[in-house]
Amino acid sequence: MKLLKNKFVLLSPIIVLAVVLIFGLTLAPSVKPTPKNLPVAFVNEDEGVDIPNQGKLNMGDKMADMIKEKAPKESPVKWIEVDSEEKVKRGLDNQEYYAALVIPKDFSAKQASLRTPMPSSPEVHILINQGMNTLASNVAGQVLNGVVDTINQQVRTQLLAGFEKQGGTITATQASLLVSPIIKTVTNVNEIGTNSMNGNAPVSLFQPLWMASIAGSVVLFFMVNKLSIANRKEDVTTRFIQVLMGIVLALVAGFGLTWIVNLLGVDIPQFTDIALFLSLAFFSFFLMISAVLSWLGMRGIPLFILILFFGAPLLAMAPEFMSPFYRDWVYSWLPMRFMVEGLRELMFFGKSLNWNTPTAVLIGIGAVSLVVLIASALKTSREKDAASQVEI
Repeated sequence: MKLLKNKFVLLSPIIVLAVVLIFGLTLAPSVKPTPKNLPVAFVNEDEGVDIPNQGKLNMGDKMADMIKEKAPKESPVKWIEVDSEEKVKRGLDNQEYYAALVIPKDFSAKQASLRTPMPSSPEVHILINQGMNTLASNVAGQVLNGVVDTINQQVRTQLLAGFEKQGGTITATQASLLVSPIIKTVTNVNEIGTNSMNGNAPVSLFQPLWMASIAGSVVLFFMVNKLSIANRKEDVTTRFIQVLMGIVLALVAGFGLTWIVNLLGVDIPQFTDIALFLSLAFFSFFLMISAVLSWLGMRGIPLFILILFFGAPLLAMAPEFMSPFYRDWVYSWLPMRFMVEGLRELMFFGKSLNWNTPTAVLIGIGAVSLVVLIASALKTSREKDAASQVEI
């Protein structure tokens, strides 16, 4: 009976319900994610062709108009016109587009040849930016394939109608090309390879590194708190030693994690660069968590656990799949997204470790956290001085 009178027993159902509700909300972004405004490039290099008694024909322009007119209001893609295929490739490498549709220079000329005894099928090129985000790139690729298939049907219908009006027969070559008048060439760029956890290796590496940074921060936090510190100078010195220990832990975590996943068979194209970047990410997270612990103590740990559970589902998604709330108010504030973005560049885009946005942001987070951590030492010293004056 005494157990039933305990207030914690009475509160336990409410606590359990609160935990279920909080962590249940972490599943919300993964429920029916709907892509919207996936940036897809469209390049029309078609030079057109002069047809006797009809003037100049440019099927590339007609395809561009057709795409704009036929695109549904709730289309998952956002078409972006680009001047040349060369610029598109640079954009794909810079992670500006999930895919691209390229109309080559001789498209109209080959299109016109379909009505002649010596036909040649026009081609379009579809480029899929696999490394940017596998799911989003596949969706963009499906949309482009659907667009080309629709145009193929229309071209086939027009050709058949033209042959019927002429009342003539068609050659065997023409008949075979009518099945699929336009040839589409699909090319994967910035490929994820076969051993990259289906392109999710950058996201999969986040969780062990994040948990390791929490563990390292907590261990050193307890070690520092157990020390008998006499004055402010010693307190600040202790914090700097804590930071130096964090550097050691970061190198162990970064190189250790890279070595383990490489041993498991994951493709690691640049071992040293990836290991150093993971070390940088760990150190940035370590400083951030240590700074919070220095001011809030262990009460700050639930914050980082919540970040883990709320952030993990979002890291695997493209921002265009998220609701405005999660994209603007949750995803945009996640510090670990810069780790994932940096790893994508290193693993799939052939980049080396350099001063880019992910690296700069992680260093910025670490620098601010370092200032906050050192400031906590000064605060603690002032409190101790005030306490000693009261005792006197």
